[in-house]
Amino acid sequence: MNSKSKTAYLVLLLALLTNTIIGQDSSNDKFNQGVASYSSANYQDALDKWTELYNTGYRSAKLNYNIANAYFKIQNIPSAILFYERAYVLDPTDEDINYNLQIARTMIVDRFQEIPELFFVRWYNIISLLVSSNTWAIISLLTFILCLISASLYIYSSRYLYKVAGFWIAVAMFLASSSSFAFSLRNKSLVYDSHKAVIFSPVVSGKSSPDASGTDLFVLHEGTKVSIEDEVGEWYEIRLSDGNKGWVPSNSLDII
Repeated sequence: MNSKSKTAYLVLLLALLTNTIIGQDSSNDKFNQGVASYSSANYQDALDKWTELYNTGYRSAKLNYNIANAYFKIQNIPSAILFYERAYVLDPTDEDINYNLQIARTMIVDRFQEIPELFFVRWYNIISLLVSSNTWAIISLLTFILCLISASLYIYSSRYLYKVAGFWIAVAMFLASSSSFAFSLRNKSLVYDSHKAVIFSPVVSGKSSPDASGTDLFVLHEGTKVSIEDEVGEWYEIRLSDGNKGWVPSNSLDII
């Protein structure tokens, strides 16, 4: 790489770092402005600032939790539940998020007993959310490269000690790479494709088929959490926590 190429590379790297830092500072400023408004009991203004930040693509459990609190203060319970659920997805160990979510759920009409997650599934999810999906993917790639290097040491080394060390390090790195890749996929599934939703229509009927002429199977009210099983046109097949299934219009719910 010649000196001009090195200079251009450094300038590009510096520009990227500068844009990242400026973006983070801007996000922090917007978030803190919302905190100031919320502390002054100006909940709608706080909500406007936080949702503006959310709409830029910024995601964090803390932001979602504060948006939910603001919605709760202005008595928009379905939206509060939606953002408490989004915060819970990103940080299922946070006691404040879980507590406020349970409080909000007591203020809706429908009450369904959720089946608790198995403990190993819960811990799998928690570990997956420790870092971002991209970070897990990078760890997976790096450990896979180390696995290949160690395997080469095992194959080509003439010394017994090196061959044994290379073999076991390769096995360990392969397991680490596979686990990191699995955590990356799980993180992406939880954060971006949870297949969960919250009902936003005041009243909606679950139909036996994806059309308005289907038989009514059950009635749901706003704020109820459901799982999405299938999609046909403008209809979603949903499943309730008690196992019942039905079809509802896609505009009657919002994806978590």
